[in-house]
Amino acid sequence: MIVVTGAAGFIASFLCEELNAHGYQKLILVDDFSNEAKQSNHNHLQSCQKIDRKEFISWLEQTDELIDVVFHLGARTDTTEFNWDVLEELNLSYSKAIWKICAEKNIPLVYASSAATYGNGDFGYDDDENIIESLQPLNPYGESKNEFDKWVIHQDKVPPFWAGLKFFNVFGPNEYHKGRMASVVFHAFSQIQVNGEMKLFKSHNPNYTDGGQLRDFVYVKDVANVCLFLMHHKPPSGIYNLGSGKARTFLDLALATYAALHKTPKIEFVDTPEDIRDKYQYFTEANMTKLLSVGYSIPFYSLEEGIREYVQDYLLKRA
Repeated sequence: MIVVTGAAGFIASFLCEELNAHGYQKLILVDDFSNEAKQSNHNHLQSCQKIDRKEFISWLEQTDELIDVVFHLGARTDTTEFNWDVLEELNLSYSKAIWKICAEKNIPLVYASSAATYGNGDFGYDDDENIIESLQPLNPYGESKNEFDKWVIHQDKVPPFWAGLKFFNVFGPNEYHKGRMASVVFHAFSQIQVNGEMKLFKSHNPNYTDGGQLRDFVYVKDVANVCLFLMHHKPPSGIYNLGSGKARTFLDLALATYAALHKTPKIEFVDTPEDIRDKYQYFTEANMTKLLSVGYSIPFYSLEEGIREYVQDYLLKRA
């Protein structure tokens, strides 16, 4: 029995598809399933039960089911959310409750942290638990994720295995409902399909050219592969980065999207919106040494490989 929270969302629903593909059908799916825009993410999944997120904590406390692992990927993930009460409830209190039950019942737990915890990168992008107390996220969402990481590393009572995954810039199938929070790949595809042109933010930092801002983009299939590895191998517990390990520019991403569509690039650079300009990250790159050192050996998709598969095998078929 495998529990997946956030099962109607992007990464969690794709993980469920991969679990099904590997023969795992006894899934407990947890989320608010009322959002019609997410129906296509979960309606086809093979599972034992769907549980509303508001009822899940009580169910987990009371169940006698033998649970092999909980993938806690549900969260309020909007980086423009400034209502701390919402983040406190969904990203902190809810996660702490799941942790405590998993620790009490000896259930392995894998949960979603975020690269947003690293802020502007002053302390680097190493998944070293000794720097977590010093990190200064740039928005309340990143702060909520870092607060949970800080709480976790001070717990004496822990699940038999646990891992917090710091997701970098994930893109791929099942993010279609995310609106403004969808990946740049998704937005690039949509813009190019409509008018043949896409927009990228200008640089407001003299150290970076327009389109030269760097991110660690990671394909959702790699995220799912890492989750499966952790479930099977249970390496030393701790917080792990989950990116590709290679920073690439937004211009690289745009050109790869045009190439996947066999179209000639036409790119316009526009000002970064003022509401995010002072919180904008110009560089992120996951140090993947820790994960690789515990035996993870599946090659990560390159940016071009991931975009080509996403565009040609998924996005074009939905268009």
